[in-house]
Amino acid sequence: MGKVVLSYSGGLDTTVCIPLLKEKYGFEEVITVTVDIGQPEGDVIEAEERGRKYADKHYTVDAKNEFVKSLFMLIKANGDYEGYVLGTSIARPIIAEKTVEIAKKENADAIAHGCTGKGNDQLRFENIYLQYGFKVVAPMRELNLTREWEIEYAKEKGIDIKVTKDKPWSIDENLWSRSVEGGKLEDPSYLPPEEIFSWTVSPEKAPDEAEFVTIGFEEGVPVSIDGEKMDGLTLIKKLNEIGGKHGVGRVDMMEDRVLGLKARENYEHPSATILITAHRDLEKLVLSRREIRFKKFVEEEWAELVYYGLTNDPLFDALNAFIDKTQERVTGWVKMKLYKGTAQPVARFSEFALYSEELTSFDTTAIDQRKAEGYSVFHGLQGRLYREIMRRLGK
Repeated sequence: MGKVVLSYSGGLDTTVCIPLLKEKYGFEEVITVTVDIGQPEGDVIEAEERGRKYADKHYTVDAKNEFVKSLFMLIKANGDYEGYVLGTSIARPIIAEKTVEIAKKENADAIAHGCTGKGNDQLRFENIYLQYGFKVVAPMRELNLTREWEIEYAKEKGIDIKVTKDKPWSIDENLWSRSVEGGKLEDPSYLPPEEIFSWTVSPEKAPDEAEFVTIGFEEGVPVSIDGEKMDGLTLIKKLNEIGGKHGVGRVDMMEDRVLGLKARENYEHPSATILITAHRDLEKLVLSRREIRFKKFVEEEWAELVYYGLTNDPLFDALNAFIDKTQERVTGWVKMKLYKGTAQPVARFSEFALYSEELTSFDTTAIDQRKAEGYSVFHGLQGRLYREIMRRLGK
């Protein structure tokens, strides 16, 4: 066989794929592609070095700004799946699209990935690869490999890896989120060691004094911190630092994967926690009750499409159109209190606020309270009739 392009993170799974693609599948040339979506710079450099060392050719593609655009849409949609702030999943379509671009450029015969047959990423990647008609190769899944086997195979091939049997964590990082799984973490009753966390301090060791940050929004998009305007990439990075210092954004949860398997996942996403919490709060100030209620249904469907890797489904475009319409008035600011692992809205303002202090205050007579009596007479009428019937029938 000829060329295969490998979506390459630089980690254990994708690195052992390089020799496997030649030994087990007979490819003559393996080309690795690392897509920079804001993971630590050192990881990108290390992936590039490994790709050049072990593969026949390597590409590093900068997609940070495109990823930020996806994150802005995620913020507008309050992107959350079962309590998980969508992080890994929102990045996969961009990685897949960039990998396809290189595969076309290189006139590759196939595209490979290092996903297992038990997780979600195989579906997210392959949905895009198949859309462009590429043959897909998945060594981890097709050869039914275990992580322990991979570690031994890497040693046998002289591949330098950080993963050991004692610390077999599988880590995925991007600008928005850091996920940790594998090893003893697969036992839901196992208490995660502090060593698995990198972006956040333990809430117990966070500063004893709260910090307040004000997030400015324009049409649902965060544009400033404490009045200072900045681009999305800078803003998200800065909030990751600020929130991480206060232990904000740690999540330990049981998650339902696409295949139906339950999995224990550990996440860190300080900036995401702060921004989505602030955004939701601002929406409560400016959107009507029915808009908020209906948008919750839209958000749930939106999040599931992202989690399942189905962002090319026509429904996704329709949902985005609705969400964008609701965001036309989501402009203003929210002051957040960060303290010991929590991010709490404590003040907010918008010129589009559906709120009137004059009407709401207990100390004004702008609304004649006596007029509410007529409404009160009919409120709950059917429930009262039901109870009366039950009493009359002795039930």
